[in-house]
Amino acid sequence: MLPCYVLLDLETTGGNPVHDRITEIAAVRVEHGVEVARWSTLVNPGVHVSGFIEQLTGISNAMVASAPRFAEVAPELLALLDGAVLVAHNVRFDHGFLLNELSRLDVTLRVKTLCTVRLSRLLYPQFKGHGLDAIMQRHGLTSAARHRAMGDVEVMQSWLTLAQTELGSEHVAGLAQRLLQGSAALPPQLDTNITDIPDTPGVYLFFGEGALPLYIGKSVKLRSRVMSHFQAAGRNAREMRIAQEIRRIEWVETAGELGALLLEARLVKARQPVHNRQLRREGDLCAWRLEANPKSRPLLTLVRGSELAPEQFGALYGPYRSKSQAQSQLRELAETQGLCLQALGLASGKGRCFGHQIGQCKGVCCGEEAPEHHHLRLQLALAGYKLQVWPFAGKVGVREHNARTGRTDIHLFDQWCHLATVHSDDDLHEALHSRSEPLAFNLDTYRLALKHLLVPGRGKLKILEFPVSTAIQ
Repeated sequence: MLPCYVLLDLETTGGNPVHDRITEIAAVRVEHGVEVARWSTLVNPGVHVSGFIEQLTGISNAMVASAPRFAEVAPELLALLDGAVLVAHNVRFDHGFLLNELSRLDVTLRVKTLCTVRLSRLLYPQFKGHGLDAIMQRHGLTSAARHRAMGDVEVMQSWLTLAQTELGSEHVAGLAQRLLQGSAALPPQLDTNITDIPDTPGVYLFFGEGALPLYIGKSVKLRSRVMSHFQAAGRNAREMRIAQEIRRIEWVETAGELGALLLEARLVKARQPVHNRQLRREGDLCAWRLEANPKSRPLLTLVRGSELAPEQFGALYGPYRSKSQAQSQLRELAETQGLCLQALGLASGKGRCFGHQIGQCKGVCCGEEAPEHHHLRLQLALAGYKLQVWPFAGKVGVREHNARTGRTDIHLFDQWCHLATVHSDDDLHEALHSRSEPLAFNLDTYRLALKHLLVPGRGKLKILEFPVSTAIQ
């Protein structure tokens, strides 16, 4: 099949390579079609073997109690793998465990991998199931030690011999080489051809069995970013869960990074993928409104919803994703700047506040500091959080062009809100003149717009201004 490879199987205490441990290793080394070495050993995992795992594999705590630790067997394993391709059924699982075990020894594993699940799908596309049990059933293979490491290695070895007899050694070797040159790190159950994904800017969506996305991400190089998820699965628990659940991938190309960021933010909020932690729905988005009168109490009022309108940004500070975040940051400012919690509305009572008693408040609450002076200090403390007033006379567009693909996107903004992304003059005309719903403020879009629009003309992207009076010819 390949000039030199090692058929390998591991038994473990569970399915998470970050937290679980190896309990058994079996390996058979083949060079130029001839078996040259066979090795297996139990491994003391250093953790408890659950009753479920014992029932599945037959490996008990008593069996591994006197077995060597992984550090003791690692040199022999590495010697077997030296110069060979690591071949396993769902190789990502075994490779991930080896990566983690060796990293604990400060050893970096550098080995090419080949997945026999993916090879089976290429060799026998007419069949649906390609797990080891399905392969055994359809090819009439048997094992007296299923779910033991050497027993499973022997099943793989028998299947490869059978496949070469049925389909020809050259055919099997050719498909194995194709997988090796591609990426054996891909999840074996993935239905999407990874080579179809362009290495251009855009957004990708991972799906499992259902219609709800598992994860949505963006990149300026889609295919490379998608591959990085699978390559990290052996070291990251979340990436491992995604790799285990994924079935297909969809993607949307954009002209550049800004378009990908805007689309990602919109899709995450609309589709609520299971594994995205950022860019979530912002129902509790809020900001502080500062009273103009220094003697007003409280000096700050929390506003949200329809009150959080871009037209009022000259007097608003934030924004924050929740009330607790807003209050926590204001308390930190009060502590570092000697502001009065009573005056800010974060503490109740009248007269001398507790902060003044412990030397943190300069006394606006008890007449020792002028309200005007306290108000000025508060303004200065909040200056870095002031929401920016929209600096344009009307709508503006940010033009992104990708010279490689020829794609041009114009991202239309008004009052810090993303209105649309268009690709033609007709679409732009319609977007500029269509009647739309009231603008909904979005924190992620605001931050993106600030970065690209606050200083018009700066940066690589072209800013197009469309004042209210401008008519499109």
